Amino acid sequence: MADADELEFPSSYQPHTLDSEATTTTPAQFEEEVNDNPIDQVRLTVPTTDDPTLPALTFRTWVLGMISCFALAFLNQFFGYRRLPLYISSVSAQIVVLPLGQLMAATLPTTKFRLPGTKWSFSMNSGPFNIKEHVLITIFAGTGSNSVYAVNIITIVKAFYYRPIYPMAAFLLSLTTQMLGYGWAGIFRKFLVDSPYMWWPSNLVQVSLFRALHEEETRRKGGLTRLQFFLLVLVTSFSYYIVPNYFFPSITALSFICWIYKDSVTMQQIGSGQLGLGVGSFAFDWAAAASFLQSPLATPGFAIVNVMVGFIIVIYILLPITYWTNTYEAKKFPIFSPHVFSYDGQPYNVSRILNSTTFTFDQEAYDNYSKVHLSIFFIFAYGLSFATLAATLTHVALFHGRSIWQQTRDMLRNQYNDIHTRLMKKNYSVVPQWWFYIILAVVAGLSMLACEGFDKQLQLPYWGIILAMGLAFLFTLPIGIITATTNQQPGLNVITELIIGYLYPGKPLANVAFKTYGYVSMSQAIMFLADFKLGHYMKVPPKSMFIVQLLPEGSPWTCPGDDIFYNASIIWGVVGPLRMFGRLGLYVKMNYFFLIGALAPVPVWVLSRMFPKQKWIGLINTPVILSATAVMPQAGAVNFWCWGFVGIFFNFYVYRKFRGWWARHNYVLSAALDAGVAFCAILAYVGLQIHDKLGVQWWGLELDDHCPLASCPTAPGVVADGCPVFS
Repeated sequence: MADADELEFPSSYQPHTLDSEATTTTPAQFEEEVNDNPIDQVRLTVPTTDDPTLPALTFRTWVLGMISCFALAFLNQFFGYRRLPLYISSVSAQIVVLPLGQLMAATLPTTKFRLPGTKWSFSMNSGPFNIKEHVLITIFAGTGSNSVYAVNIITIVKAFYYRPIYPMAAFLLSLTTQMLGYGWAGIFRKFLVDSPYMWWPSNLVQVSLFRALHEEETRRKGGLTRLQFFLLVLVTSFSYYIVPNYFFPSITALSFICWIYKDSVTMQQIGSGQLGLGVGSFAFDWAAAASFLQSPLATPGFAIVNVMVGFIIVIYILLPITYWTNTYEAKKFPIFSPHVFSYDGQPYNVSRILNSTTFTFDQEAYDNYSKVHLSIFFIFAYGLSFATLAATLTHVALFHGRSIWQQTRDMLRNQYNDIHTRLMKKNYSVVPQWWFYIILAVVAGLSMLACEGFDKQLQLPYWGIILAMGLAFLFTLPIGIITATTNQQPGLNVITELIIGYLYPGKPLANVAFKTYGYVSMSQAIMFLADFKLGHYMKVPPKSMFIVQLLPEGSPWTCPGDDIFYNASIIWGVVGPLRMFGRLGLYVKMNYFFLIGALAPVPVWVLSRMFPKQKWIGLINTPVILSATAVMPQAGAVNFWCWGFVGIFFNFYVYRKFRGWWARHNYVLSAALDAGVAFCAILAYVGLQIHDKLGVQWWGLELDDHCPLASCPTAPGVVADGCPVFS
């Protein structure tokens, strides 16, 4: 293991007392450390130098960036079909384009070509392939690495509701929901990019990898350079992933209690890692740890603890008590399920309550059929979503309100003293604010065209677009602060569904369109801001960043089946919140979660003020605790345990005991594990699975934890396929 003093740091760097969180200096220390940053992990990872002469937006950037963007858009949309989704991040493109860029630098002509009728010229070869080109290509690829959320609307219209949709309406919906966030990102970049305290932990993975791939490093005797370490882990991860991906998929969730109690519904509910409480369940698969909660190596230790505390409270205290006391008739339904049910525990037939002609809610049919019922976990999932949004506003106001005000003054006076901000302001011109305002205005107009035009197929009126934009604007800053400091991002999907469900009930497509414009534009803004921060760390010219990020993400013509999205459209759009969580619904008490969330940060803030020397109190993040299980039931308990174990080991034990090794290798390790899994999955599919070569049929070939009874109801008389009927 390397010690911290074996690393190359700026001469002004002084080690600070190490805690599991992102440590900060006092204002006086910060002023003295002229070439430093107040966040410990950033000081250990991000270089404090810049070469402004390096070309960035080159011919190679455009060619490799666009190819990478299209490739990742297709692959991630395709692998989203998997039960265990495989997300191929831009790290994979980051690795692949390096030899391609170097090959282009070695073979392409250096002749300059002038564009006809202009003074502009360009060269296909601008010299050696450099790190700034590499960063821009990776960001280019990242614009295609996320699926287009609006595709889910197209999916449910075509595949679940069996109705047509105008292709141009679908295209504009996909385009505008992705692009609105760019306007919010431009408005809040001063707060969330220039501020040194907004450090975006996930970016440090790519910063570490860029440095490993480009910086020359002398190999210590008996050790490895960061590049050698990366390649070793990459090959190992690639080689091993053929086991969980092809030969033994069941290794992604090993639930021993289910194997012992093969005929017990209760024991399988307790032991299932995918559909139950996951007691004793674990996995030997990096994808199981990183698929839903992002890399545990890139998440700060204090955030991991907050997530695991929230997970344990919900899964092992709240859920068992309410299920086994039959709260809300919980035993009629699976303990874990995102589906909707009728009063007798059967799947809800939504066609019975929809007017087939007007595609709107039929009250008489609803009264003659059944109210919508949910599994006990899904009920509390919505309640916790209410609490999370309220807690986010309170938490940010109490813990960050003063700093936001100070940052506003500093922003207006350009008084940020962070070395990275100073280098960017010194060497590059900023993107004018009016560029973002123009994008915002144009996209807002196209959004209204998409919803008001085309026979109003999307059902959402113009005022719905304006209101959705207002919500996105309101929440981008507080949610951006949470994401930039904890690597956990609360969502707006539930609160947007709730609001439009009350204001415009009985319109399923209006509900999901409003949700997409409100939630996704905020989420896209967070993604754009994260990319801005990566460019900030790597000293990429802001205007070049602006250009490559404008490429629309993904393809609007793919169709991933999103069962949860469809069920949400029934709950919030067809039936509506008034009949679910309002005075006409079964779950009106869930509204108390708004009050719980709003008040939850208050005692933590009071204790942090009363006992300022107890730093751990300030690390209690109630929005993260309340939103811990937000990715469930798509993720299972086994995913949380794997993620938490790996994250705590590396971000507490290794970070404390072997700080030098952690600084050199932790983020590189994360990138290598991700890339190995992605490359193996692609190769296995192209080389084997696409040709129906699925291996020897045996028990372990199923992507399942072999707990078939975990999703069974336990109430007397309820009939479900494959389940015993209790008397």
